[in-house]
Amino acid sequence: MKCINKRVLAGLLVVCVFISVTGCGKAKSVVENGYPVYGESSSINVLSGAEDTVSSYFGANLCVGGTENIGQESVEHNSVAEAAGVFNTATNTITYAQNIYERMYPASTTKILTAYLAIKYGNLSDVVTISDNAVNLASDSSKCGLQAGDQMTLQDLLYGLILRSGNDAAIAIAEHISGSVEAFVDLMNQEAQQLGATGSHFMNPNGLPDENHYTTVYDLYLIFQKALQDETFYQLISTSSYTTNYTAADGSAKTQDWSSTNQYKTGESKLPDGFTLVGGKTGTTGDAGFCLVLLTDNASGQPVISIVLKADCKSNLYLMMNEILAGCGN
Repeated sequence: MKCINKRVLAGLLVVCVFISVTGCGKAKSVVENGYPVYGESSSINVLSGAEDTVSSYFGANLCVGGTENIGQESVEHNSVAEAAGVFNTATNTITYAQNIYERMYPASTTKILTAYLAIKYGNLSDVVTISDNAVNLASDSSKCGLQAGDQMTLQDLLYGLILRSGNDAAIAIAEHISGSVEAFVDLMNQEAQQLGATGSHFMNPNGLPDENHYTTVYDLYLIFQKALQDETFYQLISTSSYTTNYTAADGSAKTQDWSSTNQYKTGESKLPDGFTLVGGKTGTTGDAGFCLVLLTDNASGQPVISIVLKADCKSNLYLMMNEILAGCGN
């Protein structure tokens, strides 16, 4: 499936030009099988036919794919996950698509959007005081180990959010950026819509289970590729470990070391030959299964975004990721 630029997209809708595009060896028609704009997308006037509306919605060089799955013949164990996609951002093609528009629970991959908004609207040097609400989490929740009254920079909270996958960091960030979690969630949904992620709805900044908190593989691609355009976010997901120095509630100096939960970063899993890791975000809950959003460079040096949602176990998450990259990532 081929990515279409602004001018071509406008022309497609105005004069109904049919263009053949490829994805992992299978030809598709963009107009006939384009990104689903019925229902939700009509709310932002994608169907109006106006050139500026089409351009602002799809943007330049975004992958607009068909509704059917492609590339599964190249992936032996595709049944171990419910949804997955591979997006070559150099050639602007979707080379693997498995239920990429189906609603899925994102778990902590939600934190990609949280980090993006914190960087967009926040000041990294701001000192954030951790609230009681931020640390009021279940004992088995993924946390940075913060206490109410601790003071930490927004930058350090972001590393706790992405590396340690801290749900406490997510709440602290949300409260700092928008004044409350509820207001930040409103911002998340507004920004997602503006990015074209119309199949998503968020209820919290950390991805903890909620039946009304969902996304799609394609929407995560849209959000992730936008966030990657920011150098701070790119550096954030590229980092394997980070040491934070902050002030405890009692005024004492504290230090924590955080490491990535990504098994490609820890060395527990190895990418297919020819692929170089940049980074990404993991996520796991009972309802969401095992999830991973990843950025790599392929053997040709082309950036590739790959996403797997709801794998049935951690080992199969990385098995599936390796197979979609090896089969459709070059």
